[in-house]
Amino acid sequence: METSRTTATRTGVALAYRDSGVRSGPAADLVPVVLVHGMGGDGGTWDRFMRALVSRGRRVVVLDLRGHGRSARAASYLFEEFGSDVVEVCDNLGLSQVDLVGHSLGGHAASLAAQTRPELVRRLVIEEAPLPLRPGDPEQVFSNRLPSLPELWHATTSLIRHPRAVFAFDRSMTRSALEQFRRPDPLWWDQLPRIEADTLILRGGPGGMVDARRLESAVAAIPRCRVVVFPGGHSIHRDRYDEFEAAAMPFLMESEPN
Repeated sequence: METSRTTATRTGVALAYRDSGVRSGPAADLVPVVLVHGMGGDGGTWDRFMRALVSRGRRVVVLDLRGHGRSARAASYLFEEFGSDVVEVCDNLGLSQVDLVGHSLGGHAASLAAQTRPELVRRLVIEEAPLPLRPGDPEQVFSNRLPSLPELWHATTSLIRHPRAVFAFDRSMTRSALEQFRRPDPLWWDQLPRIEADTLILRGGPGGMVDARRLESAVAAIPRCRVVVFPGGHSIHRDRYDEFEAAAMPFLMESEPN
């Protein structure tokens, strides 16, 4: 059973989400999974993975970020606000612990949620989230990255497949997001050791957005972290779904050690 609802943040932004899966019986003891999409999309990007998780008995919550999909537009789009939105949805649903999966901007929001509320996140999957600059790093120039052929195909057909995501997206956030990614964020780096979740970082190939040198530093700072590298581009869960599921599903289905 799936229900679509909205919940309001403390600042009054209405966030839409879909809640699917088991709420009673033995499977209800499993930790819910929260899926967070990237910039310019909506929760529909996770439909296939959501169904796979539900078929394994997991409760799944799929969020539309502020300014995306069915969620309301907002006056500002600071990264910490995206992270707080993820935490507030969990709190409003009464979820004391979750597995958190995020792609791109959603992956960065997930990392912020895991930093600010370490006890909330049991397992963390970060797919192709651009890593913030450290003081002294050269400026990030995303325009030098060429899209892969699958990404070009998906971009040209997205209006037909997901018209709501295309029309609902608040494009005013694009400049804000790029400006934030171009500024060093020492606080994000300082708080990486606060992450208590077992963490899986999924990195794309040459068409991805994850800087390899900064990735090494992030992995060293997160207490329990592993990396899987894929060929291809930025949207692993979409363009190489079978490989994505083969990496993410066993990780999310692992039991906690006794």
